Amino acid sequence: MKNVGFVGWRGMVGSVLMERLNQESNFKLFTPHFFSTSQVGMTGPKEGGGELLKDALDISELSKMDILVSCQGGDYTKQIYSNLRKNWKGIWIDAASTLRMEESSTLIIDPVNGESINQAIKKGKKDFIGANCTVSLMLMATKNLFENDLISWVSSMTYQAASGAGANNMKELISQMGFLWNQTENHLKDKTKSILEIDKVISQSLKSDAFPDDNFKAPLAGSLIPWIDSKMENGQTREEWKAQVEANKILNRSKDIIPIDGTCVRIGAMRSHSQALTIKLKKDVPIDEINSMLKENHQWMSFAENNQEDSRDILAPANISGTLNIGVGRVRKMTLGPDYLNLFTVGDQLLWGAAEPLRRVLIQLV
Repeated sequence: MKNVGFVGWRGMVGSVLMERLNQESNFKLFTPHFFSTSQVGMTGPKEGGGELLKDALDISELSKMDILVSCQGGDYTKQIYSNLRKNWKGIWIDAASTLRMEESSTLIIDPVNGESINQAIKKGKKDFIGANCTVSLMLMATKNLFENDLISWVSSMTYQAASGAGANNMKELISQMGFLWNQTENHLKDKTKSILEIDKVISQSLKSDAFPDDNFKAPLAGSLIPWIDSKMENGQTREEWKAQVEANKILNRSKDIIPIDGTCVRIGAMRSHSQALTIKLKKDVPIDEINSMLKENHQWMSFAENNQEDSRDILAPANISGTLNIGVGRVRKMTLGPDYLNLFTVGDQLLWGAAEPLRRVLIQLV
């Protein structure tokens, strides 16, 4: 059996990956070894049979693995990968963005580009990299529209959960919620207080120096942040830039680029990213045909008819989080014209947007 090393398995994405490997009884398919940057020599998890944790910075130990799976982040990849690759011929599977646009890398979201992944394996490619979470979720939602070559361009307005920024940010969101509750609890219990009085307290609290915002640098509870990642020269943020370059790489469209752009917004959801898509179709396709194509994307589709009840019950992050379902709904032609399509989608970015593609390509490789 192949020796598979895991780095960053205690982090948020790594923990979800471990959970999925256990749920699917995958650990019996290979010999797992666990690496650490901070707890070398301590007893590892039960999945490793109690083996002591190996040094994630030790190139010689890493080189003993047939496959390495990293959820440790981009800084770790930058520090280790080049030196490791000098003599190591194994397979590198990574959740970080560092290697995504390298020519040697294959981006992985197999329900969308399974054939490209198969070809990469047959050709002996060694680097399999998870794509950006919102890009993966968008393509899972619109797979058959792209495959049928119906799309001229896409404008994606994303509503991204706190978990996309990391565990500490999730905790801070909860702290912000608690802060607002503490400031208004007595007012809410006092039936004589008007909602405008309560709202004034909330507004003052959001601007208070005591408000917990060390990570977000702004209120997220009771508000939103219309900026994610660093600024690009063209005015986009890097998160917005990733949509076009990564989606087209996944779709093997290096010469016939589909323009994709929009605004990425952080919202007060804990987990699962949502997106409102405006799609310019290449031709007028009846909405019934569009709906049929979307419903047949893959087995994880959760289609919401365009009504209030389905939209509320199926398309909310609260209902999707923790599942492999991809919610798609609000599908309609726009008043802009018959070749303009509106739809809304939501998916758990810690699953299809991060851990699940890593798990699936790992199992395919072993």
